[in-house]
Amino acid sequence: MHVHHGARRSGAARVTLLTEGTYPHSHGGVSVWCDQLVQGMPDIDFDVIAVTGTGREPVAWELPAHVSHVRSVPLWGDPPAGRPPRGRARGRLADAYEEFLTALLDPRAEGGFAPALYTMARAAADGTLSPFLRGDRAIAVLTSVWNRPGLSVREAGPTLHDALTATALLEHALRPLTAPAPESGVAHAVSGGVAVLPGLAALDRHGVPLLLTEHGVYLRERYLGYRTAPYRWPVKAVVLGFFRLLAEETYRRAALITPGNRYNRLWEEQGGAAPESIRTVYNGVDPAAFPPAGPEPGDLTLSWAGRVDPIKDLETLIRAFALVRAELPGCRLRLFGGTPRGGEAYRERCEALAAELGHADAVTFEGRVDDIKDAYAAGNVVMLSSISEGFPFTLIEAMSCGRATVSTDVGGVREAVGDTGLVVPPRDPRSMASAALELLGDPVRRRTMGEAARLRVIEQFTLRQTIDTFRSIYLELPTLQREEPAAISVPPRPLAPVGAVAG
Repeated sequence: MHVHHGARRSGAARVTLLTEGTYPHSHGGVSVWCDQLVQGMPDIDFDVIAVTGTGREPVAWELPAHVSHVRSVPLWGDPPAGRPPRGRARGRLADAYEEFLTALLDPRAEGGFAPALYTMARAAADGTLSPFLRGDRAIAVLTSVWNRPGLSVREAGPTLHDALTATALLEHALRPLTAPAPESGVAHAVSGGVAVLPGLAALDRHGVPLLLTEHGVYLRERYLGYRTAPYRWPVKAVVLGFFRLLAEETYRRAALITPGNRYNRLWEEQGGAAPESIRTVYNGVDPAAFPPAGPEPGDLTLSWAGRVDPIKDLETLIRAFALVRAELPGCRLRLFGGTPRGGEAYRERCEALAAELGHADAVTFEGRVDDIKDAYAAGNVVMLSSISEGFPFTLIEAMSCGRATVSTDVGGVREAVGDTGLVVPPRDPRSMASAALELLGDPVRRRTMGEAARLRVIEQFTLRQTIDTFRSIYLELPTLQREEPAAISVPPRPLAPVGAVAG
């Protein structure tokens, strides 16, 4: 889907946002962040290349006139238009694909990943990559590669079904390469992973500088997700090898990396990013838009806001609440936020857990709320139970509203909270319950923490600081001469062994 929205203006700086599963087709923290940047910079012309599910997702945000084009690239809808390559072109693409797969599976051959990727990117632009990957030749190349003597994946006995599955997953993951690559301005990927692919193609073909902002660590989240994915080890080895090498290529090639917290920086440096190319830029909120929430609810209440998703680990929160309620029988847990399409089973699992623990009457899923401030005002304490986060908006918004918080120690949470809230280990219901009980039992401490939290937001995490920083980057980046990857003296190190996610 390609939406022409506003006309480009002569002389205006141009930025192409590269998104996946977020702006402008869905709500959530990263989408809020994108909207803040766009709305806050009417002097910049924006385009959006949005990786989506089916391509039929409606635009969920009101786009200002300076958003010129929105192009949706569906991963799971109808395959891209095109025809299979023929003759020498087919042979060249098959050779590149073999080099690509060898890099994914053989640590000694990882240097071949980037050249093969850019050859495949040109084939995608010509409309031949997807038809090739849906053909028999691609299957034959993979079965040949992973059955080579000496490769560890061979010991797992890959089957034809594994080959079909892995090839299909790669074909879908590479579909963003079919989007027209930006030819000027700045390509700003707002996550790692497949959203970056059009940016890498633009850099390779047109020299367009690539800016990468990671809110969470995309690769880490893929590792977490594939632990329980319904694939055999040979499939996981191929797909996770792709995500790892794509992350390393992105870190090496980006002109500037702006993680939302210092935790992400560790992964980026481990992946081969030059330290001088990394600059932490925190998310910000407008304190006037999130004023003090006012009186607490009369009944002791824990509130949570976000999307209902396994990465938010609501099961740990519900288990912690059961322990809280054993001490405070009148306590409630109110959960605010939408359930993404396809996530209904997870919500049902969480509801079933609350019922199993005997607290279905006190745990309420209230869906999206018209004004998110109401979600924070609904609790005496605001909870965050995620197993992975960047620099979460819900946390700094709750802090701006003057509410005390209990959060899991993931991503940039500790950087956000400082000493104005309690931070507990992830996946630890007992520690979470203990922290919640501390604050529920001490109204003076809650009030003091909430006041300190709002002051911390005003001093360090305002929206104006974020927008001004990115405007400067957008204007300066096209003029900077970036250092070529070959000049980086420290060789990239693997981010994590693919074997760590077997099972």
